[in-house]
Amino acid sequence: MVSREVTLVNPSGLHLRPAGILSQTAMKYKSDIIIECGDRKIVAKSVLNVMAAGVKCGAKLNVICDGPDEEEALEAVCGVINSGLGEDIRS
Repeated sequence: MVSREVTLVNPSGLHLRPAGILSQTAMKYKSDIIIECGDRKIVAKSVLNVMAAGVKCGAKLNVICDGPDEEEALEAVCGVINSGLGEDIRS
């Protein structure tokens, strides 16, 4: 099991489009991928779980990956979160 803390940088939080990008990225891997935000545990492969969490810009997320490709999954999921999930993050 591996984990890393990241900050959600996209301005509008995890609404449908960024939640979809996050879930599509997570589904490429065999590992279980959980995102902790406060006391909530979000199954990253479920776009509905991700979107329903209502995570806002600036939230601290702990990404946890457990499985045969956990290192690759962690890099990919954290990378897509840090890149803004398809949204323009330039100020």
